Amino acid sequence: MREIGALEAKNTLGALLDRVERGEEVVITRRGRPVAKLVRADSGSDRECQRALAAAGIRALRKGVTLGGGSVKDLIDEGRR
Repeated sequence: MREIGALEAKNTLGALLDRVERGEEVVITRRGRPVAKLVRADSGSDRECQRALAAAGIRALRKGVTLGGGSVKDLIDEGRR
């Protein structure tokens, strides 16, 4: 992964896109701090995997959580009082 300053990224965007197209990842920094990452557009499969993992994590967290014996309707009515 290559780090590049924002000004240089602006001036060499075409070359950066060529590198990303070949599979490289480029981190763009501002004043030495990372602010963006350029990655291939077709790397969406990683995003789908992350989404599935996040959903599984949420499902695991909600196991054992109850409404305290009431129903959702009872809780809504209580909130309206």
